[in-house]
Amino acid sequence: GSVMSGTGSKIGSALKAGTAAAIAGTAAVGVAAVGIGKQVLASYADYEQLVGGVDTLFGNASKTVQGFADNAYKTAGLSANAYMETVTGFSASMVASLKGDTAKAADYSNQAVVDMADNANKMGSNIGDIQNAYQGFAKQNYTMLDNLKLGYGGTQEEMKRLLSDAEKFSGQKYDISSFADVTQAIHVVQTQMGITGTTAKEAASTISGSIDSTKAAYQNLITGLGSSNANIKQLVDNLMGSLTNVINNITPIIGNLITALPPVITGLLGAIAKLLPTVFSTVSSLFGTLLTTIVSLLPTVI
Repeated sequence: GSVMSGTGSKIGSALKAGTAAAIAGTAAVGVAAVGIGKQVLASYADYEQLVGGVDTLFGNASKTVQGFADNAYKTAGLSANAYMETVTGFSASMVASLKGDTAKAADYSNQAVVDMADNANKMGSNIGDIQNAYQGFAKQNYTMLDNLKLGYGGTQEEMKRLLSDAEKFSGQKYDISSFADVTQAIHVVQTQMGITGTTAKEAASTISGSIDSTKAAYQNLITGLGSSNANIKQLVDNLMGSLTNVINNITPIIGNLITALPPVITGLLGAIAKLLPTVFSTVSSLFGTLLTTIVSLLPTVI
């Protein structure tokens, strides 16, 4: 009877421990869910505000801009929110320089954001510095033109030189007082230099590009979870597509490692073999001490 009751109390303790672990596990999931819940709320609140701003600035063309924003994880390595934030930083000047043509402004603004991302990727620049440069150009301030690393200094004269070079390449006339013209000229020069399209290409084919694209697609999913109208399946597909690119890009590297590792391991084993006598003597003395300690603790453990 006493053995049974002893066993019973042990099973009871185990069950209690199991329940405690299950509760702790549930609590951990709960905390994670609350964390994601907070992210979703914050991200969707930003999204609502940004869409409001885009509606105000682009009117009928707002849906076009939102479409570009949804796709920016591939074209610019940006989440929809980050894309809209960037666009609203200069779009008032863009719309004004195109005499209120919001459809054209949506296209030109998208091209400008992709140009910024391409420049950052190709030149290894900080995207923030490039965004600041464009916001300066929108106010006819050219001091940050050298941030683009296109071979032009930060002066109005240098911006005029860029416009004149772009004219030679495209046969178009560009007016420095028009922000739209300035962004078009930069696009022409970057295309000439082989910078255009690098972000979209890298989003599929390079490790860092596909990781940026995946981060942006994940951020879009987080935002979408806050909206009853979001196409969650599409957002998940976008994330999985980007993640597949990451895996495809990493796999050859792992293959190379597997090929390269045997000679490295052989070299290491040679070095270890020389050290083994010392290692064994140290381990055996440590093991002796450990064994004595375990034996002395056994009754307590049992």
